[in-house]
Amino acid sequence: MSTRPGRPPEAKPSAPVSRVRVVFLVGFMGAGKSSVGLALSRRLGWSFEDLDERIQSQEQRTIAQIFQQSGEARFRQVEHEVLRSLVRELGAVRAKKVIALGGGAFVQASNAALLEQDGFSIIFLDAPAEELFRRCQQDGLERPLRRELQEFRALYHARRDGYMKASLRIETSGRDVAAVVEEVIHSLELRRSESAPL
Repeated sequence: MSTRPGRPPEAKPSAPVSRVRVVFLVGFMGAGKSSVGLALSRRLGWSFEDLDERIQSQEQRTIAQIFQQSGEARFRQVEHEVLRSLVRELGAVRAKKVIALGGGAFVQASNAALLEQDGFSIIFLDAPAEELFRRCQQDGLERPLRRELQEFRALYHARRDGYMKASLRIETSGRDVAAVVEEVIHSLELRRSESAPL
């Protein structure tokens, strides 16, 4: 078969391949980071990790116990050390992963700086403070910084500028987990891993 010189064969068009290989979900307590993260990872065939669970495993204490026994400053120190270790692992293994961060993690400047890496995407899951407060009341989880609504709202607004430094903000108010997951996938042009089970 002959080809005309100087003219390369035409390539078949293909779907765009996202450069994103790690998705970090950030936002205030009650935003749905863990539930969305788990559902997103299953949809993509990626692995999922909740940073708070890694902290609890390392410390052999719950987040609430760390706050009560050692104070918030110590918790933030441990949180940063654990996140730094995780980022090193992600750089070495180059795995595709979805990670949920605790509500205060991304607003710490040292943590945000760790995540400024190629292939990392930071998604801010947002909703009005009043809705987030209702979700926290209903989920039954022990949250050290959840207090009455006025303080809850004040902390949310104090942190919101930090969250807005994320790559993308997604509104979750009045939406189910599946709809949020689909918006993340569409916005980042993600697709299921070829090796993932159907």
